[in-house]
Amino acid sequence: MSRTDTLLEFPCRFPIKAFGERDEAFETTVYELVKPHVPELERDDLSRRLSSGGRYVSVTVEIVARSKDQLDAIYADLSASERVLMAL
Repeated sequence: MSRTDTLLEFPCRFPIKAFGERDEAFETTVYELVKPHVPELERDDLSRRLSSGGRYVSVTVEIVARSKDQLDAIYADLSASERVLMAL
């Protein structure tokens, strides 16, 4: 399999999860990082969940992924953010 090959068939529903410290603005940060890559993204496409200790939050964004390049760009932007501790 070459670097550009993928097991995904596009377009497809794809969940992206970002973890950060609990902060009311974290969800907005994730939304603003993903929105340029997914123009049809709505706030309803995001869900959040607190960690068991309440210190961290995970935000899941459900998108319709169009390509591997699109996903790579989203993950690059999330990973470059100081506020995002991890993106899956």
